Amino acid sequence: MTFAALKGPHIDWGALSPELALITGAVLVLLAGLVRGRVARSVGVPLLTVLSLGAFVGLSIWQFRHNKSILSSALRVDDLALVINFVLAAAGMAVLAEAQNLVTLFLGIELLSISLYILCATEMRREQSLESGLKYLIIGSVGSATLLYGLALVYGATSSTDFTGIARALQGNASDALLLTGIGLIVVGFAFKNSVAPFHQWTPDVYQGAPTPITAFMATATKAAAFAVFLRMFDVAFIQAQEDWGPAIAALAAVTIVVGNVGALVQTSLKRLLAWSSVGQAGYLLAGVVVGTRLGVQATVFYLAVYLFMNVAAFAVVLARERETDLGDDLEAFAGLGATRPVLAWPMTLAMLALAGIPATAGFIGKFYLIDAAVDGGYTWLGVMIVIGSMISLGYYLRVIATMWMRPAPVPAIAGGSPEADPTSMALEHSELEQDESPPLAGEPRARYGGIEVAVVAVVFGAATLFFGIIPSPLLNLADHAGRALGGLL
Repeated sequence: MTFAALKGPHIDWGALSPELALITGAVLVLLAGLVRGRVARSVGVPLLTVLSLGAFVGLSIWQFRHNKSILSSALRVDDLALVINFVLAAAGMAVLAEAQNLVTLFLGIELLSISLYILCATEMRREQSLESGLKYLIIGSVGSATLLYGLALVYGATSSTDFTGIARALQGNASDALLLTGIGLIVVGFAFKNSVAPFHQWTPDVYQGAPTPITAFMATATKAAAFAVFLRMFDVAFIQAQEDWGPAIAALAAVTIVVGNVGALVQTSLKRLLAWSSVGQAGYLLAGVVVGTRLGVQATVFYLAVYLFMNVAAFAVVLARERETDLGDDLEAFAGLGATRPVLAWPMTLAMLALAGIPATAGFIGKFYLIDAAVDGGYTWLGVMIVIGSMISLGYYLRVIATMWMRPAPVPAIAGGSPEADPTSMALEHSELEQDESPPLAGEPRARYGGIEVAVVAVVFGAATLFFGIIPSPLLNLADHAGRALGGLL
């Protein structure tokens, strides 16, 4: 065979354009970060980042409702992938959300994971950050190896790497021992990535040790991408074996709901509390996967979207308080916040109420949708578990709200408002958090430096949590499109 006879796959550049824009933008951002000068880093890097994400979103909207397979069916650009890509997108996550082949799935999940290992350890002067990156690397490697072994067994049982090809191979042969073993290992691999109990042990330590913006990114965008491929694989490739894997995943969901919510009850660190909360939330999301129906897909996609709003609002407030006080993310840092900083207290209050599933918030609509899907799919008891988990969660979500609105602020916690505050130590602490910014002048509160944009993010996402709780129809329509896109492959 000559090289002239070799022919590559047809490439649909239009369908691939969102990922190309994202990858090109990422390269430009890295190059801009190497340029000397504070202006290049503080202005150029954020500007290129916004432009790259804007191009990605615009090109994704252009491809909306096209629903096509590209690169020899290795990727599926449909409404499910595009809706998930809107939830804080990055290259690895986009590939993961669009994967409909075992090879591209693993490439996407490794591209995502390796990036996160590095991001968790970016604050090299903080021992906790380095420890977080190392722990995530070790645990993530175990999860990736387990997932890869499971993918290999599935290929051995079906002789196909394509999701639709696997689905065809399972018709009439869905209970093969080799196949079920592979599916079990894949579930374990995804459980590591999605903080599903009992494979969640890394989550609190990594969430607390990582820089708070990275923690917020991990808690929202990575979970969305991982659940997107979870949906596509189990509701397309393995749908014929749903009677075998459904009860097992339902049991994992129930255990995860209980473990996550009970574990959060005793936390005094807000980042650890939100980490345990994310474990419980993963259990809720599994309810949408386990039923294997279009309604389950729609409920999961809707809840992933509102989960973004709730968590970004909460983590933005945590980040603001870390910059303003010397108490870090400890619950004491939020005492009296309602009186001293209502612009931060209200978004956090809305986020906590939404995460608890209180009516008039987007979290309530999302949980109701998931319960409806579970009941419709024959898992009524799992819907009851969602209700029980939500009741348990009130014990810690309401504690945060009570701390902000019913307790006085500890005066020494405010670095700039305390006569005992040392201006020199304030400058040193601030330089560690914002190495490219000048330290604050002596006696000035840290809240004035780097807090305004974070407060705006908290207010915007807190308002979105309330808005979509009252008017959920825009998100419901997007979720419906995602469900229809995947439903056409079921």
